[in-house]
Amino acid sequence: MSLRCSLVFTLLLAALLQGCTLTSAQIKRADAIVTATVDRQITCSSDDHCATPSSLLDAAKQAIARSTSSQPEHVVTLLDDSEAALVARINLIRAAHQSIDVQMYIWDEDDIGQLVLNELIAAARRGVKVRILADQLFSFEDPNLLERLTRVSPNLHVRLYNPTFHNSHTPPLEFAAGVLCCFMKFNQRMHNKLLLVDNSIGITGGRNYQDRYFNWDNDFNYVDRDIMVGGPATQQMATSFNQFWKLKRSVPLAHLRDVNRLIIRDPHPPPWPAPHYAYPARVEDAVNEAQDMDWLTQHLIAPSLVTGKVAYFSDRPAKTEQPDKRDAQQFTAHLMHLIGAAQHEVVLQTPYLVMSRRAQKIFQKLHKETPPPRITVSTNSLASTDAFAVYAVSYKHRKSYLTQYGFDIYEMKPHAQLAAYAYVQANVIDETDDDDEEAMTTTTLSGTRQTRFPGTERRAGLFGSNSRRNRPVPLISAGRRFGLHAKSLVVDDSFAMVGSHNFDPRSDHYNTEAGVIVYDPRFADQLRTSIMQATKPQNAWIIAPRKPTIPVLGQISQVIGDISAKLPFFDIWPFRYATSYELKPNCPPMQPNNPDFSRCYEAVGDFPDVAISPKLLYTRLITAFGAGVKGVL
Repeated sequence: MSLRCSLVFTLLLAALLQGCTLTSAQIKRADAIVTATVDRQITCSSDDHCATPSSLLDAAKQAIARSTSSQPEHVVTLLDDSEAALVARINLIRAAHQSIDVQMYIWDEDDIGQLVLNELIAAARRGVKVRILADQLFSFEDPNLLERLTRVSPNLHVRLYNPTFHNSHTPPLEFAAGVLCCFMKFNQRMHNKLLLVDNSIGITGGRNYQDRYFNWDNDFNYVDRDIMVGGPATQQMATSFNQFWKLKRSVPLAHLRDVNRLIIRDPHPPPWPAPHYAYPARVEDAVNEAQDMDWLTQHLIAPSLVTGKVAYFSDRPAKTEQPDKRDAQQFTAHLMHLIGAAQHEVVLQTPYLVMSRRAQKIFQKLHKETPPPRITVSTNSLASTDAFAVYAVSYKHRKSYLTQYGFDIYEMKPHAQLAAYAYVQANVIDETDDDDEEAMTTTTLSGTRQTRFPGTERRAGLFGSNSRRNRPVPLISAGRRFGLHAKSLVVDDSFAMVGSHNFDPRSDHYNTEAGVIVYDPRFADQLRTSIMQATKPQNAWIIAPRKPTIPVLGQISQVIGDISAKLPFFDIWPFRYATSYELKPNCPPMQPNNPDFSRCYEAVGDFPDVAISPKLLYTRLITAFGAGVKGVL
């Protein structure tokens, strides 16, 4: 009875909140207050807005100048290293002459979030037009911060995409109400990530503005990837951004209920506070490197390629308004077409190995070809992921991935050697075990104080939140941990994609996605080398069929396991078709179909390095009973 009452109360709350939009009078009043009280200080009076010289921006503008419609020229840079990815952003923001457009899925209030936002504010104050469009559900959770942000500069414009119940902040009860009353609208998010400077050079890929995406978290970080592009393809970036910016779902801050209320209540807020970084030394290092020509040349200019055909693709905003409208799924459809045309190899890297129905059909078709192309997949293990619910669904379908699609699956280890320990500072918090963590208190962007535990930042998923329950599973081993977050694709060594698409049902049907496709074998080779590094034995376990220890009983167990895996519910058989393997010493790496595989590889269990914990139990339960939520995880 109490559950029924709670459900009714939540639905009533949802109906009430859904109808509580602002009146035109409230919007006009807040807009008038912002116009009258905005900080109009300009820190530069020169025509170039005191832009810092940048060889990155110069190279992009030169590529545009040399391009023709039939022979475009682009400068492309693979941003694997998190330090280079951050420094490139700082350099470009400081080099902007006219405009900066930013599209983001997660924007936290930690050191990375503060640093990028304060760099953008400084650009606006020297006269650059800055537009920020962030998905509401996981960005700027503090309405007080946003209220101040409305009056930082007349050149800074911020909008939140698809706000829940017209608010900037979504408390747990409103979150539940949104799921119950407006699931489709609530579930559709803007997953695009873009930084576009002067419509000439852009960065897109997998990284959000949060410490763990740039190797600044003390406990858990992502191995991620971006691409920097200068040239005519940036016009596609500009067109896409403008489409999202003008959408009704992109709401100015003063038109949000909680921010509007604060503006009207306090017409004269305190000035924008100076940043309070947890570790100012590493911030200073990044800023210095962004101005160091030698550093930029070594890490960003020298690795760049000058190439011809490059395309930026983005799902149109209509994907979230009309999910069944095919032309809205521009990027998703193009990716699937590229994969389906593969001749000899597909190399795929994704943090979440949960295939949409369209992807399943494409890979099944490829596997039936003679000979079939090799499909190499780099993804997370349960030990490395922070999305254990998604992993549970992937684990359920392992046999299909191996037998029906022909995947060679490599699951990343939590202490993979490919993950560079960038920005290690003397003041980083000492590592502690899961039961005895040191809390750290930081000052947020709005000037308030908050306590955060290492590793508790928000995860990029619908059911993420800023709480301890969303931490990765406890491990047997100790040490700083890494999880895979890069989303990339190489087909036939001829072209390659870096973007935000996870190749899963959520990216296929719900979220809008974006990415860059480079049609150059040299870039394809760079990206393939990077992905294959993650499949090496020191960095990943390989997934292969389980070897029965007792022949007859083993065969019976596999038959029961096959039947169990096909059940949408009650998939409870513990012995699966495939398990994880570790390479033995003095053996060369090889594929599971090699006759020497059994001699050179040792089975290490389905969930290697994972300690017994409630999350391990949850993973098993979701595998058994959670098939129905596959599409929205």
